[in-house]
Amino acid sequence: MKLWEGRFTEPSAKNADDFNQSLSFDYKLYWHDILASIAHVKMLGETQIIPKEEAETIGDNLVNILADIEKGKLTIEGAEDIHTFVENELVKRIGVKGKKMHTARSRNDQVATDLRLYTKDSIVNVSNHIKNLITTLLDIANNNVQYIMPGYTHMRKAQPVSVAQYINAYSEMFLRDLERFTDCYKRTDVMPLGSCALAGTDFPIDRRMTASLLSFSEISQNSIDAVSDRDFVAEYIFCCSTLMAHLSRFCEDLIIYSTDEFGFIEISDAYSTGSSIMPQKKNPDIPELIRGKTGRVYGDLTAILTVIKGIPTSYNKDLQEDKGALFDAEDTVLACLSIFTDLLKNISFDTRKMRFAAGGGFTTATDIADYLVQKGMAFRDAHAVTGQIVRYCIENNKTLDKLDLFVYQNFSSLFDEEILQRVKVGKSVEARKVIGGSARSAVRENIRSITRRLNRMFKE
Repeated sequence: MKLWEGRFTEPSAKNADDFNQSLSFDYKLYWHDILASIAHVKMLGETQIIPKEEAETIGDNLVNILADIEKGKLTIEGAEDIHTFVENELVKRIGVKGKKMHTARSRNDQVATDLRLYTKDSIVNVSNHIKNLITTLLDIANNNVQYIMPGYTHMRKAQPVSVAQYINAYSEMFLRDLERFTDCYKRTDVMPLGSCALAGTDFPIDRRMTASLLSFSEISQNSIDAVSDRDFVAEYIFCCSTLMAHLSRFCEDLIIYSTDEFGFIEISDAYSTGSSIMPQKKNPDIPELIRGKTGRVYGDLTAILTVIKGIPTSYNKDLQEDKGALFDAEDTVLACLSIFTDLLKNISFDTRKMRFAAGGGFTTATDIADYLVQKGMAFRDAHAVTGQIVRYCIENNKTLDKLDLFVYQNFSSLFDEEILQRVKVGKSVEARKVIGGSARSAVRENIRSITRRLNRMFKE
């Protein structure tokens, strides 16, 4: 039975029903739909809008329906949407009393409520996965504070950095992702139930009671806006998109750093694949897939933004398309976070090769310029002198740490024996004790800071 067929004189066409249906994807809302309905009928009973004993009967049978679905005794099928399925099943079990469940409610505010409940739970789930990822990164960082690797800008060697500092950079990104999801949760945590179709209701409902039963912190303040607001869906998918961007960047690094040309990182055989024709190949398919799936989540964001950009005020059927984008982004992000965290637990670093690579490319040139500034030279002049020294090394096949003192003094009388130590990779890294810098003390403080912020977010 359709919930709206009373006004019509002939049945809808089969292909129209197929086109209109949403049960094939909104079945995922069954738990939240039943939860919201239980709270709604409890409120209807407490406010005596329907008899309290009937409300209790409806509520008890909704609990039974949920239990039967969870146990696999009841298959979700044969209805236009999940709301119709639940109501039809309720009527089958208790008769006409079941139809009273929809008093003072529309599918418009019902689905908006279901979707907010679902998204709140999803934010918590995704956030827990991000926490697991950051915890894994903190373990890796703690174990690699003493090791050095080349840092890159423009994919060219720039300065030597701590391996742990590099890992911490991604922890910072993922912490920002957590903050975004936390903010998104606040705007999702608003109950639209009671808005009905768009104008509210003339029944004396208690929206605050329903909100309390459903653990909503706020109640929507405008019923026209409430039934069609999908900003929270777009924001959620934006949060997913930014998270995927960070995962994709990390995957790009792993792909590059695990090549023979770099050889910094080894991805475990358990998280690699081979070639169907080349026996020697060990391919980073999981990082590549995550990198590729990032585009998929971006597509979900484009889809929801396109859906909401042109709909007239209040509810329109276009909004049925919100769920596909939401569910796909969620499924993709959770799958990527889970597999990537496990992959990271099984990578290894070739710290000797990374340390050797950090010494190439004149990565301590900035230390020479800084040294001259500390001796009284203007930075622009120091920059020019250092550039001349680098050019000398290139022309004579030398490295900065192998130059004799008299060579340095040919470029400036300010140089003394201290420069021979300053250009060493280890000294360069340890010199940067500034907050956020590469020195071991700064990196350990960064680890402590990440840990504090992570713990604070999960206490709030």
